Amino acid sequence: MKKVWMGAGALIIAGVIGWWMIGSDWRRLATNLPTDKNMLFWTVDQRDAAFRMLDRLPFLVKARPIEAGSSVRALETGAPLNLDFDIDAYVEEQRHSAVVILHDGKVRYEKYNLGFTDSGRWTSHSVAKSITSTLVGAAIRDGYIQSLNDPVSNYIGGLKGSAYDDVTVEQLLTMTSGVAWNEDYDDPNSDVAKFGTHESSDGLPALVSYMSQLPRAHAAGDVWNYSTGETNLIGILVSEATGKPLATYLSEKIWTPYGMQQDASWLLSPDGQEISGCCIQAATRDFARFGQFILENGTIDGVSVVPEDWFASATTSRVATGYDGVAYGYQWWVYGEDAFAAIGIFGQGIYIDRKRKLVIASNSNWTTALGGKDDEILRRHQFYMDITRAIDAEPPR
Repeated sequence: MKKVWMGAGALIIAGVIGWWMIGSDWRRLATNLPTDKNMLFWTVDQRDAAFRMLDRLPFLVKARPIEAGSSVRALETGAPLNLDFDIDAYVEEQRHSAVVILHDGKVRYEKYNLGFTDSGRWTSHSVAKSITSTLVGAAIRDGYIQSLNDPVSNYIGGLKGSAYDDVTVEQLLTMTSGVAWNEDYDDPNSDVAKFGTHESSDGLPALVSYMSQLPRAHAAGDVWNYSTGETNLIGILVSEATGKPLATYLSEKIWTPYGMQQDASWLLSPDGQEISGCCIQAATRDFARFGQFILENGTIDGVSVVPEDWFASATTSRVATGYDGVAYGYQWWVYGEDAFAAIGIFGQGIYIDRKRKLVIASNSNWTTALGGKDDEILRRHQFYMDITRAIDAEPPR
């Protein structure tokens, strides 16, 4: 009996040691493991645990690495911002996991929360849309895509004969295809909830199969309708045009040459295609570096990755959204003449103010997808304005 108790004690001790050795991220996940493959319907605690771990959960979804190079672009530390509000309290209230503010290329503020750190990778959600759009520009610069006026079916043959047959690349970028799509994150029967589990029965990639069956709702070019499915089509278009996985092309064009600090990853659909409307896992500092790359007009060592006028077009109002003061460009949300943003559900964002040379990168886990329940989205916009006012109040440098 003594040996039995000694053996049981040893197992308990080993279990306790093992529990602590797996690390805080895995412990958090083990106690809040998602039970639904659709992250839209996870609890707050499940999202807290999983948003930093999505590329380490192959039983839920697979990922492809976005490789960084050996040379890291340094981010110098600037003077702290002189603010008239408690920014640390704001980070807590917004359930931000991280906020990094760059001004003139220097870090003016950096804060981590929810047990997240500067070496972790948090998911982007729809921030990835703006990155995918930038890869369209790169593919045009490289000669893989001939024109924004090309029909998308020139590059994705499975769309021929569908409502997308005559939709142009530019109309996909501006979400004005006119094809019906429901982006209701709270509705389990919406297109955005269902398309990821669609199984192709026609030999096409699952996404192309799903999108090719959608009916036309409006004439192409007439009406803006937000559609994650269409950004996923853009990703397939870029991959088809370049002959490369999207993650590989992003690594080659931006992630490695610009000097991101660490590898990122891109989640994959069940048939192995990057989910280009969503889900890049990266360090928040690297999301901030991407914003700085945009501020520098997409140039690396004096060489433009995109056509010289790309960002002037991509980050300018191309179509009205129906939201007061907010227009849409090429997968960018546009606020007036100089400010624009990449935005993802549950509070992800890269806000860029060209005039002020400002980048605000943030990762979060809001209580709801769109931040309406507790006014997170309104408070975030106020936060952006508070930071710009603080910068405007500084003496000339």
